[in-house]
Order: sequence, then structure tokens, then C-alpha cells
Amino acid sequence: MMKEHELVNGGETAGKQDPSPVIELNPPACKHFNPTNPMSDLFSVRRFHHVEFWCSDATNTSRRFSWALGMPIVAKSDLSTGNTTHASYLLRSGELLFLFTAPYSANMQGRIYGEPRSRFATVNTASIPTFSHTACRAFTAAHGLGIRSVAIEVQDAKLAYSISISNGARSSSPPITLGEHENAVVIAEIQVFDDSVLRFISYAKPRTHIEIASDFLPGFEPIETTSSFHGQDYGIRRLDHAFGNVPELASAVDYIKSFTGFHKFAEFKAKDIGTIESGLNTMALACNNEAVILGFCEPVYGTRRRSQIQTYLEHNEGPGFQHLALESEDIFWTLREMKNRSGFGGFEFHPAPPPTYYRNLKKRIGDALSDDQLKACEELGILADRNGDGTLLQIFTKPVGDRPTIFIEIIQRIGCMNEKNNQKPGCGGFGEGNISELFKSIEEYEKTFKE
Repeated sequence: MMKEHELVNGGETAGKQDPSPVIELNPPACKHFNPTNPMSDLFSVRRFHHVEFWCSDATNTSRRFSWALGMPIVAKSDLSTGNTTHASYLLRSGELLFLFTAPYSANMQGRIYGEPRSRFATVNTASIPTFSHTACRAFTAAHGLGIRSVAIEVQDAKLAYSISISNGARSSSPPITLGEHENAVVIAEIQVFDDSVLRFISYAKPRTHIEIASDFLPGFEPIETTSSFHGQDYGIRRLDHAFGNVPELASAVDYIKSFTGFHKFAEFKAKDIGTIESGLNTMALACNNEAVILGFCEPVYGTRRRSQIQTYLEHNEGPGFQHLALESEDIFWTLREMKNRSGFGGFEFHPAPPPTYYRNLKKRIGDALSDDQLKACEELGILADRNGDGTLLQIFTKPVGDRPTIFIEIIQRIGCMNEKNNQKPGCGGFGEGNISELFKSIEEYEKTFKE
């Protein structure tokens, strides 16, 4: 089993087969980013907490993601724990938490396994208090595998919910308290899209992500990683940002800003990032500490082909979260591990850009990457971009389900360190210089569809 490892001056790491050279930067001017932070949050936000996927088979879906991303299954709530309502499995890598949930038969709802229904007709065995059989089945019928909720940890979930509702947010679930005293957890949900939610979660006693993984919610039982599906670590550490697709950008952004107070973090127009055939407009919003970044994209119409955002909206039957950007501490190591598993149940990646992309890359990003790293980027199909005093390395999976909807982005941000050795959020941008390359790749992929 691969050991947890630490970077040493950006170079050699324990437990890695392919160490990466040190990266040095000479930053250009920053573009497309809001230079000021108005500190406008309406309630206190700490960080991303977890992402919950709704599916029809949580066992197999969670194991595939575990294998593909190097995220051990660390907690469960299912028949073996007394939950006859839904099966849920929690995956963790660093600060990143993924939760996969699927419904059991409606015939089992409200029962204790092995006991007659008449004796326990009113028992609620669900460990996720906001779970709904009807909503989950409708969700998977409409979207297939999809992101039901992006959860953010706030200081006070009850207060966050109350403020949100008073500022026009649409409720999905009022606050529910689980546990007691210092073990109490509060969950509340606000509608973001038609049936995807922003979940507020707060603890009476704040916890680290390791503590959360071992004691996620009442009703979940921890799983030792050594007895998990594989227990490996590919270097993924946190959720950097979550982006969704909407038919109309302005109203979606205004809605989120109205009840959160989040500020505009970055904005890109079709002319900045489109291709000849299709394009998009996008805006990213962030909380005060900029640890939570939510982005929204709208399609551009009137191009030669329909935008890939429009393709998403059609196959997803409406708006929803399209991609999650997962930050790696060493993208070269992460990608080698992931690509080793691509043909064996892991995730596939879009084809690499043509050789001309890498021939021009050094000219475009200067000395941000060494020759060895440029060679590794070309070998693995990694894209690179610079913005301000940072560099972004990124790569995109193909859709991870049956439909051309949700996908995963793997990134590494380099540079932008302050005097406390903390990295500025959004360092290196969002790959705006590469989005046209992504579009070309997706468009080529979509050309394989038979009309």
C-alpha cells in the first residue's frame, strides 16, 4: 500500500516513483480576476465539506470512484448498520470527501431489517435526514449519475439557512439537528438548481476532515482503510471549485449572490475562451476566505455547432453541477496512477492536444515549467496556463457516467505563496488559456455520437 507522503521543497517525495523537478516562476500580469475582495458574506463560511452523488447503485459507483481517484472508502451507512432506507458510502483523500447514496426498495422504508413492517411502520432508519426516496428516484431518472449536493461547512447552519431564506433562497430542507451536546451536527439545504442543493453543515465542536471521515454523521460507521476497497493514495488533496451549467448566467449568479453574499471572483466571456464552433460565458463566485468557489457557465448560441454546455443541459434534462476540480499535490504522480487504471475500471481522459500545443507551451508560459516537466505534460496530456504570479496544470476526464454530463478535472496550482507560505486561492487561474483546447477535444468526442 502506498504511504502517505510529504513534499520536500517541491521535489523528491517518499513513496513516489516519479518525482517532479522544482518549479520557479516569473509572473505576468493577472487577467479576468476581481482584484478586490469586498468581504461581503452574509454568514460565516469555512470551507467545502463534502460532495454527495445520487445514483442507483452506491456500492459499485463508490468503488469505481475509489479505484479511479485513490480515495479509500472510510465510512458507510447501509443494511449492515441498520439503514434500510438508503445505502451511503463515504470516500476520503486529504480534505476531499465524496459521498455516494442510492435508495433501497421503498418496501423496506421505515423497517428494521428482519422485523415485520407492522411493528416498525414509523421508524426512520435513514442516516442522512434530508434523503427522500421520491426525490432520489426522480433525480436519477432525470440525470443518471449526478451531483445532488455540494456541502459547505459554515459556522452556524441554522443561521445560514435563516439568512438565506430571508434573502430569497428557495428551501430544500430546513435545519435538522443530529446528535447532542458537543456531538451535535446541523444540516440544512438550499435549492441551487431544479433539484441540486447547496448543503449547509455545522458542528457544535468543529472537526478536522480526518475526524469527519471517521465520524461523518450519526448512523455512519467507520471503515478501516486497510480493509477498504484498495486503500491507495494518488495525491488528491481537496476540492478546489465546483462548476455548474445553466441556461442563463446572469439570473443564476444573481440568485446565489443574493442569499450568500459571495463576491465575483473571476469572469470569462466567450471571446476569451471559445472556439470557432462553440463557446460559453462563465463566472466564478467565492466566499470571504475564498476557500469555497462556485462557478456557473451558460452556452453561447448561434455558433456552427451547439455549445458543449447546451449538450450538457439537454442530456442532464436541465441545469446542474457539471464538473469538480480536484487539487493534487503532484499532478504528475496523480495522473500516472489514474492513467494506469483507465482501462481497468478507472476514468478515461480526453485526448491530449496536438504536438504543436506543447511546442508553443514554453513560449506561452515562459520558464514556469522545466524541460522535464514540459516533457511530462506532453507524455500525460496535461495542459498548462499562467495567470498573475501562478501557474495552473490541469487535465479533464471524459464523462464519468453514461451521459455526456459530469466529469472530473485534476489540477495543481503552483506559486502565489504569501509570507506565511499559504497559497492564494485561484492561483494560476482556471485555465482560461486552455478552455478552447478542452472545447476542441469535447467537440471531437461529440462527433463520435450518431445523430
